[in-house]
Amino acid sequence: MSTIAGPMVIMGLLLYARAMISMLFLGHLGELELAGGSLSIGFANITGYSVLAGLAMGMEPICGQAYGAKRWHLMGLALQRMVMVLLCASVPIAFLWLNMERILLWCGQDEGITAMAHTYILFSIPDLLAQAVLNPLRIYLRTQNIVVPLTWCAALALIIHVAINFLLVYALNMGVRGVALAASWTDFNLVGFLLLYLWWSGRYKKSWTGWSVECLKEWRPLLNLAIPSCVSVCLEWWWYEFMIILSGLLINAEATVATMGILIQTTALVYIFPSALSLAVSTRVGNELGANRPGKARTAMLVALGCAGVVAVLAATFTTTMRHTWGRIFTSNNDILSLTAIAMPIVGLCELGNCPQTTGCGVLRGSARPTIGANINLGSFYFVGMPVAMVLGFLFNVGFVGLWFGLLAAQYTCAVLMLFVLFRTDWPLQAARAKLLTGAAGASQTDHLGLPTSMLPLEELVDHQEVVVVDDRDMKGESTKRFMDERFRIDDRELEALISITVLQPNSCTSPIITDTTDKL
Repeated sequence: MSTIAGPMVIMGLLLYARAMISMLFLGHLGELELAGGSLSIGFANITGYSVLAGLAMGMEPICGQAYGAKRWHLMGLALQRMVMVLLCASVPIAFLWLNMERILLWCGQDEGITAMAHTYILFSIPDLLAQAVLNPLRIYLRTQNIVVPLTWCAALALIIHVAINFLLVYALNMGVRGVALAASWTDFNLVGFLLLYLWWSGRYKKSWTGWSVECLKEWRPLLNLAIPSCVSVCLEWWWYEFMIILSGLLINAEATVATMGILIQTTALVYIFPSALSLAVSTRVGNELGANRPGKARTAMLVALGCAGVVAVLAATFTTTMRHTWGRIFTSNNDILSLTAIAMPIVGLCELGNCPQTTGCGVLRGSARPTIGANINLGSFYFVGMPVAMVLGFLFNVGFVGLWFGLLAAQYTCAVLMLFVLFRTDWPLQAARAKLLTGAAGASQTDHLGLPTSMLPLEELVDHQEVVVVDDRDMKGESTKRFMDERFRIDDRELEALISITVLQPNSCTSPIITDTTDKL
């Protein structure tokens, strides 16, 4: 797992550095440009980047499990379908960005800052096209354990990013437009470098046979995973934006908003490490379940959670010991420095919950259970964390620190629920679900409604001469039986009759064989 997590940490740091470079160039242009650019980036994160990143994660369990099952063609097909999904999603996002100025003015934002933000986001629209390809491409590579080349390509793009900013901002005197275009240009460069690597290495040949009309069909299995993944990601991203809005309603709003910005940048930096661990365990769990090795998938989860505990302690130690010096990197304002010093230890306590829950989200993604993650995030952040933040921050007049206690409550609730779900996981059951997913997502037969036959109820599957893949070599009979009971809701007598009629061979999706496995169950 370290072979994935290590390069992903470096990758995260490179992306963080790229964002910081853009902010530095905006800062050198002036206060208005910095404020407008920051507002635009926040709006883009809420309405665009979080949506695209979340939707792309829907292909993660399909690619990860298909790689483990050696169903190479399914990986290429999932990549094509997700690119098409993100391109479709980019259209309404672009329309929203075009009307951002009107929306922000309606919300009461300053006219000058809004005009500058609108200029920035207009020149960021091309980045939607790059993100629609880049997000799925990174997942496609990572689920095949191709992470070191991904990191090298990101490093090369970052080096060029600095030169592009100097060219557009100063040489061509494009100002804030140049900063926005530079970010988009860098993403296109990264896509180009990754495609060049794939062409040069030939590592695409097993899974990519060219564009196919199949990518325009059977989106339902992919969307069933993509939409909950998107909801889960957006709920967490949006929380931090709401925190900024709420801090602006407190006394001395200028200091509280600035402090919130510093602390969110701090959490973004610390988040790189549990995020890399989450991506690594998602890939590993998906690969192991796809290969029908539920025991190893469980071991990967336990190792990842242990590492998350270590990372959490280190993060808490860092934020606590740096509380009096960290803020001086950003400002010399005494009010901001005082608030930062008070809140930093609470940020550290938040990380004690954030690291395990972020890692747990990776386990849920790898085992194709994003809906559970979305429900946990919704309940924890908006039904626990938000009320606590509002009550402490405004009703009990705790103020700025009360908002962070709200986040603390959300993170701990999320971590407890996540661990409860993970330690109750039936891993042989998840291995059976992986076979269903890789069979369903790649099925080519459809019924009279155009749905994949492998996604139909079991009664209809019998009419089609197909049932769920059952490989009892690495599964307990009781898990198999319960899986089919829950998935199709039939009684024991019907279940035994169906199993004795038709069982697919483990590596087949269309060729039924007659066998009697009732005794094995």
